[in-house]
Amino acid sequence: MNFNYGFILESTAKKIKLELQRKFNEHEVDITVDQWVVLFELHQHGTQNQVSLCEHCAKDAPTITRIIELLVKKELIVREACTNDRRKYNISLSKKGKTLIQRLLPIVIEFRIQGWLNLNEKDIMHIERITKKIQDNLS
Repeated sequence: MNFNYGFILESTAKKIKLELQRKFNEHEVDITVDQWVVLFELHQHGTQNQVSLCEHCAKDAPTITRIIELLVKKELIVREACTNDRRKYNISLSKKGKTLIQRLLPIVIEFRIQGWLNLNEKDIMHIERITKKIQDNLS
């Protein structure tokens, strides 16, 4: 069995991340791709606590905590104590964060279209099916 596929998947993910970061830098946006992932998750699914963000963004708790701290400092998100449990915080996009999402979304969409160029619907379905199967195997 050829085990280069793990390397191929990892290097492709790294290339995607580096190129998207380059796009952000070209547009003079002071966020990282990891910060974008958190902002976009909040945009898609609304206010969440840190545990939910860890799960949905595939990040560990210390990483999410660090990202949240940075995004709060940049005034892109708001962190409010949960009324039911003061140990938990609800995280949501600020007005500035929502504005940034609207600015970056077309850039990210264009980037994704470029990356998926020359892939047909069947190719994309195979990629999704195979990567999901690998994730399931490792869960």
